[in-house]
Amino acid sequence: MRIVVKVGTSTLAHPTGRINIRHVETLCKVLSDIKNAGHEVVLVSSGAIGMGVGKLNLASRPSDMPTKQAAAAVGQCELMYIYDQLFSSYNHTVAQILLTGEDLRDDARHRNFANTLRRLLELGALPVINENDTVSTDEIAVGDNDTLGALVSVSIKADLLIVLSDIDGLYTADPRHDAHAMLIPEVHEITPEMKASAGGGGTALATGGMATKLIAAGICMEAGADMIIVNGSRPEVLYDILDGIPTGTRFIGRKGT
Repeated sequence: MRIVVKVGTSTLAHPTGRINIRHVETLCKVLSDIKNAGHEVVLVSSGAIGMGVGKLNLASRPSDMPTKQAAAAVGQCELMYIYDQLFSSYNHTVAQILLTGEDLRDDARHRNFANTLRRLLELGALPVINENDTVSTDEIAVGDNDTLGALVSVSIKADLLIVLSDIDGLYTADPRHDAHAMLIPEVHEITPEMKASAGGGGTALATGGMATKLIAAGICMEAGADMIIVNGSRPEVLYDILDGIPTGTRFIGRKGT
C-alpha cells in the first residue's frame, strides 16, 4: 500500500513544547517496520512551531507572526534532526519537503512536487512533509496540516491517509464535554450534523481540530481514497490498521472516482 501518515503536534510534543521522546521513537520504529514490510510511507508532520517554542524556551505559543515564523525556523531544524537520527537507526533515509499553499495551487509547481515525491518513493526514501511556516503566513494562520495530508494523498494517489490525533476518532458529540458521546466507526458521507459537532481548535500548541479533519476527509473521499482518524498516543495502532482491525473512524472513499 501507499500510505500517508499525518502526525500532529499533540502527538509529537509534551504540553511544554518539548519533544515527547517515547512517542516519536515509537512512531519512527513502527513506520520503519511498515516500510520494511513493503509499504510506501509518506509522513506529513506538524510540530515545527511547537518544537521551536520549546527550543527557544518561550512561555507559550506566540501570537505574532514574526515570532511564529522564528519558532518554525528553529523547530524545523530540530524536527528533521530527530527524524533523521531515528529513521537512520533503522536504515531508512528521510527527505524533507516544505510546501506552501501556492505549491499546491499552481499547476506547474504542483506537478513538480508530485513528480519529486513519487521519485523519492521509488528510490526508497521516506519523505517528511510540512508546511513552509517560515515564509508562508496563510498556512500558519490556518494551522491546517490535516488538509495538507489530504492534498498530498490525492497528489500521489495514496491508498490511505492515517491521521494520528489526540482523540480516538469522530464522535457523535464532543467527548470532552458530553459523556454520552459515541465513537462513529465508519463514515460514508459527511453530514451537516457531523460538521456542527466537530467543534473548534485543538490544544495550546496545536491549532488543528476536528473541523479541519472533516475537510481533509472530504478531500480524500471525493478522490476515492480512505482516511482514518485514530489516537496517536500509541503508534502501534498503525499495525492494527494494516491488519484490518477496525480502529478509530474510517472515512470511506467514493470508489470509481
